[in-house]
Amino acid sequence: MPEQPKYNERELLRRIADGDQDAFARIFEAHRQRLFNYLAGITKSSEVAEDILVDVFMKLWVGREMLVQIENLEGFLHKVAYNKAMDFFKTTARHARLQQVYAQRIDQPEQNLEDWLIDEETRRILREAVNQLPPQRKLIYTLSREQGLTYDEIAKALNLSRNTVKGTIMAATRSISEYLQKKYPGNAALSVLFFLA
Repeated sequence: MPEQPKYNERELLRRIADGDQDAFARIFEAHRQRLFNYLAGITKSSEVAEDILVDVFMKLWVGREMLVQIENLEGFLHKVAYNKAMDFFKTTARHARLQQVYAQRIDQPEQNLEDWLIDEETRRILREAVNQLPPQRKLIYTLSREQGLTYDEIAKALNLSRNTVKGTIMAATRSISEYLQKKYPGNAALSVLFFLA
């Protein structure tokens, strides 16, 4: 007997359209890795791919009332992700400074390679710590610390109270700090914790 699907995607989409955050978290978990791999392949940057990934799921949540009309969610997510990746490239092309920064991440001059590798390692460690958060906590933390949204903006976008958003970010920061202290004791953890202040 073939294995039954672990969830009914159409039912989850209907629940998300009604504002069900648990259903949203399940959809996020089900699709995030494939979508991240797709975006990383396009942008050649895990950091950019992660940023766009969050934007895609933000769009999904903000426009959740329309989800019941989507017939192929994976296809929809890939289309949105592709369009956002193209928007990123257009933005970097329009802004010389952004274009220079992006080019440096891919092809850093040799004399700065050691500093660049240290910076990349720091970002990798922090990303590892963030990725161990539960989906909704990770989403809220990323919107605040990486996208720069205020508590009020996140609360409005996710249909949560401001206090819930604030408490979630505090819990996420504490969890990241504990993870780093346990897994990366010493200077590496301290350098990452600096970014959490």
